[in-house]
Amino acid sequence: MTADAGPVRCADLSFSRALVMQIHISPNDGVPIYLQLVNQIKYQVASGRLAPGEELPAIRVLAEQLLINPNTVARAYRELEVAGLVEKRRTAGTYVSEQGSPLARRERLKILTERVDALVAEAGQMDFALEDVLALVQQRHAALQTARAQAVRE
Repeated sequence: MTADAGPVRCADLSFSRALVMQIHISPNDGVPIYLQLVNQIKYQVASGRLAPGEELPAIRVLAEQLLINPNTVARAYRELEVAGLVEKRRTAGTYVSEQGSPLARRERLKILTERVDALVAEAGQMDFALEDVLALVQQRHAALQTARAQAVRE
């Protein structure tokens, strides 16, 4: 089984001291781009990659790096602010909230389980064997690793 899920846009953004934030956008995966941003930033906060008080990249900078509309980034930041994960400081930027992430490991596992369940169900409806799904996951993982390595070199 081979599949091309389309281009994956990656950005390893260096800002706020030595912090590097990795974002991977896949325009063809069916998830709106702003939600991909929201989810990835949530996971980076939950995993500790983005610590409380760390500054997020400016909207225009992130949009330029990912080749997306600045309004998309602004929408993602608004969603994160409503969720209490980030806070805007007037004329100073957007920062990870000092209270950190409300997402514990159990909650992150729940989110991931829901995504895996949806993938397995959809694959079954399209008559793909579990082995084919696992092979595709490994292929996509390799593609992301390659894209991540290329982004680091640039």
